[in-house]
Amino acid sequence: MATNADAELVPSAEFVPTSHKGLTYPFGAAAPAPGEVRAVAPGLRWVRLAVPGPLKHINCWLIADADGDALVDTGMNTDDARAEWRALLAGPLAGLKLSRVIGTHFHPDHIGLAGWFCAEHGCMLEMTRGEWLTARMLAADARDAVPEEMLAFWRGAGWDAEAIERAKARGWAGFRRIIAPLPLGYRRLVEGQMLTIGGHQWHVVVGSGHSPEHACLLDAKRGLLIAGDQVLPRISSNVSLGVTEPEGDPLGDWLASIEKLKGLPADLLVLPGHGDAFHGLHARLDALDAEHRARLDELAVFIAETPRRAVDCFGRLFRRAIGPDLIGMATGEALAHLRRLEVEGRARREVTDGVWWWRAA
Repeated sequence: MATNADAELVPSAEFVPTSHKGLTYPFGAAAPAPGEVRAVAPGLRWVRLAVPGPLKHINCWLIADADGDALVDTGMNTDDARAEWRALLAGPLAGLKLSRVIGTHFHPDHIGLAGWFCAEHGCMLEMTRGEWLTARMLAADARDAVPEEMLAFWRGAGWDAEAIERAKARGWAGFRRIIAPLPLGYRRLVEGQMLTIGGHQWHVVVGSGHSPEHACLLDAKRGLLIAGDQVLPRISSNVSLGVTEPEGDPLGDWLASIEKLKGLPADLLVLPGHGDAFHGLHARLDALDAEHRARLDELAVFIAETPRRAVDCFGRLFRRAIGPDLIGMATGEALAHLRRLEVEGRARREVTDGVWWWRAA
């Protein structure tokens, strides 16, 4: 789970490419350019917005509804994103009326403008309870100083004084700065729920690991899956252990969600939060599962050589240098893998002067 302190690093997709063999891209590289809208299926349109950071963009989906359009994910609350939406609303989306806004999960690139759209169109925001409450908590928890628990968490992971001071300088209100104020009320989405949108039935499928209760939307009749960040075509979504649930097992949740999603039809057209629409859901899920399990095995060998801190594991997990802009996500990802080894009985954690050292069990 993301924390308030590293919210400015969102979008929170992981930066290691994984195998995407077996995938096909029916639209090729012809994703909508800025200011353009692409039809994906009857009554379903695709918009792509710029976001800061390594991902570069976010996919948003418009589903024709009985009294307007349902918007799935919104982009981040930045001047650039608002300008892109205004250009769309003055051009190909002129006269757009939203019936509802659906957030797949709480990350700011997905719900950053949800409050703006709900206020402008007088419509409801729909999310799972876990995502809604997490967003509300992070938006409300905007303190002047970084809490001591967070400082202890960074020290435990092995951050040095320079990294901690740099993070302290960013403050503790990053999440609030990149989302528009959320409405006070929302409509809850739950696993198995059927949403009727424009005469089509969309089944809510909830995953976890990348976020608490991530909602995917399945139109089984037409073979469509709006997957958010639960399944991405070329990279693995960030799976992080955070200060808000330090004894959780997000990677275990992620692997269980992969197994769950394998129960969906293999021939769906997957509409991800980042990257291009693709066929090959089961091949992608198999690759994601294999990649994480291989990393776990490699880490198990690594900590058997000598005890390691989370920061010592970056070189085994990531195929690029981890600088100040990525250390928060990288730390969360490393801790999620080490915690999974602990849950599996392959590792144990020892604490020395507030620093966590992981060794083979």
